[in-house]
Amino acid sequence: MDMSVLPIIILLPLVLGTTLVSWLKKFSRGVTALGAIGVSLSSLILLLTQAKDVFNGATITQSWSWLPQLGINLSFRLDALGLLFCLLISGIGTLIYIYAYYYLSPKNSLSKLYVLLMLFMASMLGISLSNNLILLLVFWELTSISSFLLVGYWSNYEAAQRGSRMALTITGMGGLAMLGGFILLGQITGTYQIDQILTMTEKIQSHSLFVPTLLLILMGAFTKSAQFPFHFWLPNAMAAPTPVSAYLHSATMVKAGIFLLARLSPIFVGAALYHNIVTFVGLFTLCMAAFFAIFKEDLKGLLAYSTISHLGLIVCLLGIGSPLAVAAAIFHIINHATFKAALFMIAGIIDHETGTRDLRKLSGIWQLLPFTATLTMITAASMAGVPLTNGFLSKEMFFTELLANLSGPVLIGSAIVATLAGIFAVTYSVRLVHGVFFDGPLGKAVPNKDAHEPAFGMRAPATFLAILCILVGLLPALLVENIVNSTTRASTQLPNFAGTHLALWHGFNLPLLMSTIALLGGLCFYFALAKGGTIREINLDPMLGKFQGRILFDLFLKHLLLKSRQFKRKTENGSLQSYLIWIVAFTIALVAMPLINQGLTTGSRELTHAPAVAIVLWLLLFSACWMMLWFHHERIKAVLISGAIGLVVTMVFVTLSAPDLALTQITVDVVTTVLLLMSLSLLPQLTPYESSGSRRWRDALIAIGAGLGIGWIAWLILTRDHNSISWFFMQQSIPLGGGSNVVNVILVDFRGFDTFGEITVLGIAAIGALCLMDGMRAHGTTITQGLTYRFNPSPLMFRITASWILPLALVVSLYIFLRGHNLPGGGFIAGLITSLALIIQYIALGQDQAEQMLKAKSGRLYEIWIGSGLVIAGLTGLGAWFWERPFLTSAHIYVSPPLLGEMHLPSAALFDLGVYITVVGATMLLISVLGDSRHSSMTGPIVPKGE
Repeated sequence: MDMSVLPIIILLPLVLGTTLVSWLKKFSRGVTALGAIGVSLSSLILLLTQAKDVFNGATITQSWSWLPQLGINLSFRLDALGLLFCLLISGIGTLIYIYAYYYLSPKNSLSKLYVLLMLFMASMLGISLSNNLILLLVFWELTSISSFLLVGYWSNYEAAQRGSRMALTITGMGGLAMLGGFILLGQITGTYQIDQILTMTEKIQSHSLFVPTLLLILMGAFTKSAQFPFHFWLPNAMAAPTPVSAYLHSATMVKAGIFLLARLSPIFVGAALYHNIVTFVGLFTLCMAAFFAIFKEDLKGLLAYSTISHLGLIVCLLGIGSPLAVAAAIFHIINHATFKAALFMIAGIIDHETGTRDLRKLSGIWQLLPFTATLTMITAASMAGVPLTNGFLSKEMFFTELLANLSGPVLIGSAIVATLAGIFAVTYSVRLVHGVFFDGPLGKAVPNKDAHEPAFGMRAPATFLAILCILVGLLPALLVENIVNSTTRASTQLPNFAGTHLALWHGFNLPLLMSTIALLGGLCFYFALAKGGTIREINLDPMLGKFQGRILFDLFLKHLLLKSRQFKRKTENGSLQSYLIWIVAFTIALVAMPLINQGLTTGSRELTHAPAVAIVLWLLLFSACWMMLWFHHERIKAVLISGAIGLVVTMVFVTLSAPDLALTQITVDVVTTVLLLMSLSLLPQLTPYESSGSRRWRDALIAIGAGLGIGWIAWLILTRDHNSISWFFMQQSIPLGGGSNVVNVILVDFRGFDTFGEITVLGIAAIGALCLMDGMRAHGTTITQGLTYRFNPSPLMFRITASWILPLALVVSLYIFLRGHNLPGGGFIAGLITSLALIIQYIALGQDQAEQMLKAKSGRLYEIWIGSGLVIAGLTGLGAWFWERPFLTSAHIYVSPPLLGEMHLPSAALFDLGVYITVVGATMLLISVLGDSRHSSMTGPIVPKGE
């Protein structure tokens, strides 16, 4: 097998699926559905080709370096546990795509639903295949985001908006806690590789950080799998379309927490705290949710609470932690996915055909939907644990393991709670069947009394799952025994586990007695609650009062919002000066606290006399800064003085033999000065003076404190010997980076990821300016006459001169760019030089003519440049992966083209090209926005367009 197939399984829905579905929507709904089904089937087939080997004990791994120094790699692992979940995700996903085609109305966007489902499928596949905790976390959070979008699919409904926000908030908070747990686990073990962590149980459990690690990871698992007290988000997520509920909230997303517990159980099993928390949280959730499900009036609400209950059963088994208990949990994961996905589909069929899913309106619809009723009876029987179904077998195993691993009063109490949960499960299952399909003649409240069986394609997925419920119940040893045992061995890391034998009959024993009590008790309880053909409505809200999860959640958000508004009113008063005071004061305090008691004084390094040139430059810098302080109320003068300060800094860099920094400083200084002049032309030329002398003294003290602090830290560093890492870059610049200009090699190779982030931020800033200025009319002001900031045509002599400057500047830019890897230069400096040349064209020709010459109407060309530059830089980094090298690792070759002679071509040049294009695009977009003729007028204040 090609090991790279593991990421391909994820990339198929993530990249191919989302792209293909978006493209196919222009043809027809049927073609779109076929595309989605085909992609899902492709992932399923790839998994099935490895099923035999993996379920026989093989483990397939693949890893690419990402940030190996931090232990973060693109590492994938396919063992029996991961394969089982991947098969459920892709298999049931395929059925959901078929079902969704028939369920969704033509007026709703099928392609939108498919794209979001593809994104979610890829996220869950990523969780199941991840062999690195940080990578798993990335996919984990992606499931939360995609679930948020899916639950809020019908964005016009308030319930969908509230449910999606609640799901994202709860699972997002859990994910944040889990991140903390993963980081602590990485600190304990020294690695984030899951397969390595699973071998360090003793080291982990004996560590002082074990308890917080365990609690934080359990927080993530419990929130995701809707365990008490975080269970309330799941019923509120039922506002999603039924295909979403059938997929996310029964078979996949809510199983993510289950998967995490199963994956990490080897490092937790044996710790009493783990067993106590997980076992009894699961047991309580099992019984509590089953009881609540009985009284739900919405069909999907009933199924939601039953899902929470069954998840509690699985969590309880994983909390018990014995190999047989884990086997029972694995078996019930399979069973629950089959009958619950089918039941949600059936709920959608009932709603689709009758026009309602309100249990108070539904009764006697057997005569309208006999086939659907039969499917419901089979799958509901499996959910209730009726003999001859798969649900009965795993429920028996649950009772058996509960009795075998507990003792004393705890055993008695747990057995009673488990039996009660079984009674409640039978009760809500009977209500689902009897209350909807029987319970007298066809209900008068049924909206559509002419309902009929849906199309075969809509029934087929549920029919297939219902058949599995029966077949697995009758032939468990033949169909799933090897899968369960193999998955148990992978989960427990016990390759010598003998396995469990799955059989329909285990004789007369106490678990059978508990099942019998549950079946008979559930029937009796249901009919005792029923009165006059309908179940008596019991409003549980007064019983719980303010302790309902939804109410507590709303109160939490309400108080959080109120407190944040109070804090905002106190700190955000619209004064930039106040904001700077808070930022600078906080920074001073943050830096001073760890240093103030260290007794830091002048170091032992030998001091030297300052050369004359340093004194001259210092005096120039002091003079320029003093002028800035004196003229800072006059905006234009302040900008020009800041430019002079930049020129002095450039001379400092030249004196210190830093030509790269000098070139960067002077080009940045010129471009920034031009941008600031254009921006400030929209404002009055004078800034208001401080309101009082006390504020001036306060500002002066803070400024002096900040300056002295920076000076003190600089003095401490400069007077001490330190171990520099510059030797590494000096030695490795040519061997590893292929260039003798160490600064440029650092930027495009050793620290290329930082540079990529910086140009991304630069592009975002330029596009942000475009968005902020869009639709605005910029004018002069009433305080003082505004400056004309739009570029108008200049005199003829200047225009002729500018026409020569552009080609010369482009040649210089090309020269600076090509030499950058070995001599001072590079893409950033070359991009700024090109931008300066283009700015001169704007000044000389006027904006309209300049943009017409560049074919850059309204700055759209510059947006394309920004995007193209980022794509080129990103693809250059990704290219290293094809040679199994870390992101942005450089390669270099020597070529000898005619006339030019031998040339050195590093791959980093492509990355530098992306930097060049992005810098030019971002700079020119800012110029274009600030000088846009749409914004030019000289009357009135700045107001939104149309007012």
